[in-house]
Amino acid sequence: MGDMAIRKFEFEIDGYYHIYNRGVDKREIFLTNDDYQRFICTLYSANATEPIHLSDLPKWSRQVWERDRGETIVDIGAYCLMPNHFHLLIREKNAGGITAFMQKLLTSYSLYFNLKHKRTGKLFEGPFKATEVDTDPYLQYLYAYIHLNPVKVTNPDGWPTKIVEDIELAKTFLDTYSYSSYHDYLMRERKEGKIINREAFPSYFDGEPDFNEFISDWMTYDYDEPSK
Repeated sequence: MGDMAIRKFEFEIDGYYHIYNRGVDKREIFLTNDDYQRFICTLYSANATEPIHLSDLPKWSRQVWERDRGETIVDIGAYCLMPNHFHLLIREKNAGGITAFMQKLLTSYSLYFNLKHKRTGKLFEGPFKATEVDTDPYLQYLYAYIHLNPVKVTNPDGWPTKIVEDIELAKTFLDTYSYSSYHDYLMRERKEGKIINREAFPSYFDGEPDFNEFISDWMTYDYDEPSK
């Protein structure tokens, strides 16, 4: 089934998009730390013109960060993985880039997951979903929404519709949650920082203090989701 079967727009070069999907029947798609790490490695390696070879599966995650990817096919601005779904903020860099990237990402991870966990069948709930980001307020909102998704664990009845009651608890949890680009916007040195390309997106944060204040504001005030 093609992407346009579920979307009423075409990906445009230089356009920004919120990409997301979840497990079929809402099942968990990340069962172990290795699963999260595998998906994160694939975010990096699949963003290239070169194909992913299944023969590399056993050794791939150990070598991925040293591989020369060559030219990237999309720009990734933010990401977050949750037990049964994921969120990405992506810019269409080249025509067909998002579609090619997502096909490589989801196919590679599904094959890995089914092989490791001895299962068969579809892992994800149909084709990936996408929302066009065509306003500045909505793009800023996504930086908060994506990076604060893990706060649901500590504040399940709050974010993103209500104020987070214990900001320090939430921030402490985010500091220990390594499956997102949150740490990269706090300018922390780590290999996963190679996944995102901040220069391809509007510059809303002048370093760690601005991003920290931005996150605190979104946890403190009861914002409505901006119009798309």
